[in-house]
Amino acid sequence: MTTAPKLWTIDPALEARESFVEFEGFKTWVAVVGDEATERERGQLPLLLLHGGPGACHDYLESLAALSATGRRVIFYDQQGCGNSDQPDDPARWTVDFYVREVDAIREALGLDRVHILGQSWGGMLLMEYLVTRPDGVVSATIASSPASMPMWMAETGRLRAMLPADVIAVLDHHEAAGTWDDPAYEAAVNVFYERHLCRVIPTPEFDARSFAKLARNPQVYRTMNGPTEFHIVGTLRDWEILTRLDVVDEPVLLTSGRHDEATPMQKAAIRERLPQAEWVIFEQSGHLSHAEEPDRYMAVLGDFMARAETGRVTRRGDAAPGAGLRPPLSAGAGRLTGRPGNI
Repeated sequence: MTTAPKLWTIDPALEARESFVEFEGFKTWVAVVGDEATERERGQLPLLLLHGGPGACHDYLESLAALSATGRRVIFYDQQGCGNSDQPDDPARWTVDFYVREVDAIREALGLDRVHILGQSWGGMLLMEYLVTRPDGVVSATIASSPASMPMWMAETGRLRAMLPADVIAVLDHHEAAGTWDDPAYEAAVNVFYERHLCRVIPTPEFDARSFAKLARNPQVYRTMNGPTEFHIVGTLRDWEILTRLDVVDEPVLLTSGRHDEATPMQKAAIRERLPQAEWVIFEQSGHLSHAEEPDRYMAVLGDFMARAETGRVTRRGDAAPGAGLRPPLSAGAGRLTGRPGNI
């Protein structure tokens, strides 16, 4: 019998400072791990995290709080409509432009004039949308397991879905046609895909389970913008793409993904081609959540990239060599999973 995760606002062991930011009539929850005085003393800059979903809450990113041990602040927030933030019953509110404005509101409220930003999955889509507005003060951008084209994502997750066992596919087909997304049989079939391509460790880390539990409690944002699952996309993001607009992004970029990721290498290569300054690292044992699946190697890669960005030892678009966007990704090597591999 699985024990339900405690749905606390954030792991108490992180000793985060929690607050709210007023944004467009409602409140956005924010938590800061680390100390600004120490950050200044060590000459580092804070890291702002944009979670995925949409609507999946910050919790599954909490392993990234480990980066505060280097002296920088790590800043979490729950986008409105989920988690610890206000959740008005208003599907029309949940748009890409709304969430781009929310990023600006968080930065302004916290005085984040110079900042690293990491966006994971939908958070990386949001980060790309934010970058094309040409904001000031973004020292580096990490796009973690994110697509830049939902039609491409749908084709690739459809390909991965077609590789599932025939009986699983039959259950998925039946319930997707009927719209019975909450049926336990459908949820069990979806989990077969997730164990292969979302999180490949068992048991699921506590902070990941907490995010899934909060998402299940109020899936309005996820279902409005995405749909019921990672591979059945029927929401407002269905036709979204940003590849054709990335040419204006000049900031240093780190792309990360898992070898077994639903954000497949083909999708990441398309982004790399449009962002020739980007570094791209693949985590060999990971699915979609490499920061949680192979945390030691992930923190090392991300920490090194941010440190180099702070000292000008990374590439901006204007400095990229011809053909740089076609380089193959670097491998992070065979990292240690946080739990035992699933039946995959």
